[in-house]
Amino acid sequence: MANLTVRNVPDDVHRALRAQAKAHGRSAEAEVRQILGDALIPSNRLHLGDALAALGRQLDLSDEDVDALESAHDLTPQSSPG
Repeated sequence: MANLTVRNVPDDVHRALRAQAKAHGRSAEAEVRQILGDALIPSNRLHLGDALAALGRQLDLSDEDVDALESAHDLTPQSSPG
């Protein structure tokens, strides 16, 4: 995990951060991690594996169907044009 140092945080922002952290039962550092995570990584983001599994269920694909798709897949490297 990376470390992050934030300098020159205004006193009123620091006080508000500590108050919010206390209200959530966390340290100020844990509160900052939560705030950053909430702001930068949306909870409704698409997880590709979950989406593919849901699609397979929706299409009612069997293991045999997946095997057939894999065996038909051309693994030959694509040549560059020209």
